[in-house]
Amino acid sequence: MHAFDILGDPVRRRILELLADGEQAAGSVSEVIRAEFGISPPAVSQHLRVLRESGFVSVRPDGTRRLYSVEAAPLREIDVWLERFRQFWDQRLDALATELARGRHQRREQRGNP
Repeated sequence: MHAFDILGDPVRRRILELLADGEQAAGSVSEVIRAEFGISPPAVSQHLRVLRESGFVSVRPDGTRRLYSVEAAPLREIDVWLERFRQFWDQRLDALATELARGRHQRREQRGNP
């Protein structure tokens, strides 16, 4: 499955967002996802399995718990793919920064503080 197929699902994106804050137990992830999306525990487990099998997350046992964490490699692959498109938003962000700086400069001049 392609990385964007994995990330195209809002439940899987949300799981990755939760795990971006650090390692979490499957039960904790499941609670949040069930509350936000109204899906069953087996459905949450299926999403975790897809993320694990695609390499986006890893799992390690801790007694009876399963702790999940984000794996960086697939995200780096997406970042590499996105690199060719950064020019489209970087130029706009640079222009925005220029306009913000110009506005700050004009406000200082209006207050008499060059």
